[in-house]
Amino acid sequence: MKPGGKQDLTLAQQLLFLRSSAVVGGTGSIKARTLTWHTTIQPTALSRAYSVTFKYQAGQSPDVFVKDPELTSLAEGRLIPHVYTKPLRLCLYLPSTGQWAASKRVDQTIIPWTYLWLFYFEDWLATDDWKGGGQHPGESAEQQDNRRVRRSLTRL
Repeated sequence: MKPGGKQDLTLAQQLLFLRSSAVVGGTGSIKARTLTWHTTIQPTALSRAYSVTFKYQAGQSPDVFVKDPELTSLAEGRLIPHVYTKPLRLCLYLPSTGQWAASKRVDQTIIPWTYLWLFYFEDWLATDDWKGGGQHPGESAEQQDNRRVRRSLTRL
């Protein structure tokens, strides 16, 4: 058991929660100690549908990959905010802050955060302004504040 009294959920428990969720669709399996879940996400009724694959190994951070449409094509050469590269995967939370832990359910955290990320991504495509908050990978809080100031000055 972890400090704070919460026990990590097993891959089998996570898969069971995903399969039994009334709001999370998709299919998945556990192979080679990796939980893989495939689903289609449409952030709003007016949004495009995204084919998303989620991979999770116990003891690791979950990875979320958008398979179709290709995000880099939609971005048309712009650097996509809040992603990790090689391979391209979504940055849904700030690691080491406690937002995500293995004791938390994927169907109640990572999947809903993916909907939100895609919502803000579509807004970013139209406005070139990331409104989803957060901190870019490798960026300090001071750099984040400076980015906000620069963006607000360019709007004047």
